[in-house]
Amino acid sequence: MTQSLLEVSDLSVRFHSRGTIVDAVKNVSWRLDRGETLAILGESGSGKSVSAAAVMGLIDIPPGEIVSGRIIFGGENILNLPLAAREEINGKRIAMIFQDTLAALNPVYTVGHQITESMTAHGVERGEAKRRAVGLINRVGIAEPERRFNDYPHQFSGGQRQRIMIAAAIAMEPDVLIADEPTSALDVTVQAGILKLLKKLQAENGMGILMITHDIGVASEVADKVAVMSQGEVVEQGDIRSVLDAPRHPYTQRLLEAVPGRRGYLQTGATAGDLLLEVKGLSKFYDLTSGLLKTATGRKIRALDDVSLSLSKGEVLGIVGESGSGKSTLVNALLGLIEPTAGEVLFRGQSMLLEDQTAMRALRRRIQVVFQDPTASLNPRMSVARIISEPWAIHDSVLPRGQWPGRVAELLEQVGLSPDHAARYPHQFSGGQRQRIAIARALALQPEVIICDEAVSALDVSIQAQIIELLKDLKRQHGLSYLFIAHDLPVVRDFADRTIVMQSGQVVESGRTQDVFERPQHPYTQNLLASRPKEERHRGRALETLK
Repeated sequence: MTQSLLEVSDLSVRFHSRGTIVDAVKNVSWRLDRGETLAILGESGSGKSVSAAAVMGLIDIPPGEIVSGRIIFGGENILNLPLAAREEINGKRIAMIFQDTLAALNPVYTVGHQITESMTAHGVERGEAKRRAVGLINRVGIAEPERRFNDYPHQFSGGQRQRIMIAAAIAMEPDVLIADEPTSALDVTVQAGILKLLKKLQAENGMGILMITHDIGVASEVADKVAVMSQGEVVEQGDIRSVLDAPRHPYTQRLLEAVPGRRGYLQTGATAGDLLLEVKGLSKFYDLTSGLLKTATGRKIRALDDVSLSLSKGEVLGIVGESGSGKSTLVNALLGLIEPTAGEVLFRGQSMLLEDQTAMRALRRRIQVVFQDPTASLNPRMSVARIISEPWAIHDSVLPRGQWPGRVAELLEQVGLSPDHAARYPHQFSGGQRQRIAIARALALQPEVIICDEAVSALDVSIQAQIIELLKDLKRQHGLSYLFIAHDLPVVRDFADRTIVMQSGQVVESGRTQDVFERPQHPYTQNLLASRPKEERHRGRALETLK
């Protein structure tokens, strides 16, 4: 029999907001044993993070209120413990790592200070804490730990910052580690490294891991058990394979059905010979400088290095690669936001790198963009009507002002929203609805090409599936072509006709999506595909056997 580490029983949490009551968690129960990983799976608003926050005592009371339930740890109901006793447990015996490393790590303190802080708070002498911290930085796989001890969070990549947070969380060798969406913003290879590290650390000290995630692939990779949450309730739980292979609850079934990578490959909708966009030998080099005076070193960073691609009418071209591969630089060059060092960008045979700004503006309206974060890309002080109408104010020959309200209503209906939403503001919508508004804005100028720059990576799996279906419908209705930039490989597999793979500013592989996924030629592509969670690789093979 394994020793029970943590048990949540009939937990209910509500929030009071402007005279209304929101029941965020309703009678939730689960158990975590030593050496075990329990995944709490669910979409945004399901209550999974609130239940984890209750374990850590991080719910603000008020407006939050723990209505009922018990959280048993070490034989005690920790909800009844005084604050001092709770603080002795947090960080020492129960620790937590968060999704947003930039928000969780203080930018004005070195990472060494932030790792030692948790130790000194629990009585470890400062010199000993520093010695341990250096060892922890090395243990989580960051080179030159003595030097990096004195670096600041902004000097690390996203994956390295997540490793720093893990180092801080395990500093006191806790019994329970709560990981709240620890890999959702990371590239697939970095994600694989973080998951492997967590399992390695668990094997070393037998800690229990509570993994909060909406990523079914991640859950299948690390979890022994899973609890599926919807609207504040646990609707299904059990052994991970039993739940994923034979889900009983309709919500779990819908969630699994929405997972990308289950739909097979698209047949190209491109019109033969109707070439829209052509990129030839595009390069962008940056001079490397040093010191406060930004003195030139004579070295260059090759953000883009001789990139060539083409996009035909009605085609979806997927562009995949890790952070730093050059995807964002390519987008900025195509949108005219940066000037390339060399190369050409042609739209229907006409150069988009013109000095004539009037001609440039006319060309640019044919290519629009949908960004990753709709919260950041939509002005919070503008109504939906103003957001969608803004392109017409810039390109004032497209639509007379008197027709704007009617056209806004039409666009909202096209993206699955109500014309009544025109008077509302971005904060009054969910993440998926805000992305629909961003798509409506992109459609306002009747473009031929839409660049989707990680347009679905921040969304829950079912919302992600809805947005992809919307993009497919709009493609059929308007003959649109898409450049679909993503690090989410299953989404690219479902949506793209052709795929190019980028590494260090270069295109290392390109071809039909099925060929790239099933018969990768370049070692980087092979490594990228091999880094996917086992569940995703299993789905890909299963699709092939059904053909």
